[in-house]
Amino acid sequence: MHTVNFEEVVEKIVARDPRYAREAYHFVREALDYTQKKIHKDARNRKSRPDRHVTGQQLVEGIRDYGLGLFGPMTLFVLNDWGLRCCEDFGEIVFNLVDHGNGMFGKTDRDSRDDFKGGYDFGATFRQPYVPAAKSKPAAAPTEPS
Repeated sequence: MHTVNFEEVVEKIVARDPRYAREAYHFVREALDYTQKKIHKDARNRKSRPDRHVTGQQLVEGIRDYGLGLFGPMTLFVLNDWGLRCCEDFGEIVFNLVDHGNGMFGKTDRDSRDDFKGGYDFGATFRQPYVPAAKSKPAAAPTEPS
């Protein structure tokens, strides 16, 4: 029996849907792992196996945090270079992986692409943390009486 690995899945997806670079798929997968660990960090204290599922909105937030931590002020440039321009693009990648991953990725009946709509504005989210605070205006010079 042939076990499908992640790289093979990504190659097949990118061949069918070239909107996103293969690096984008790796990034979303890493961000998913990051998000799962962040949300379920107390799983070690549970006796039963924890549910590792995250919602679309949780993943979008995790992607933001992971991307900013990994790429800093270059995050917007890197994501755009990979074809990612809005949160809906993350949903497209996730559902490409679910649909073509041969069971490697799962979803619940409540999960949909709509979960990724209306996330955040890429420009504001990935630029704003690095915009210098506005310098205060210099005080107006006193005018001399005429």
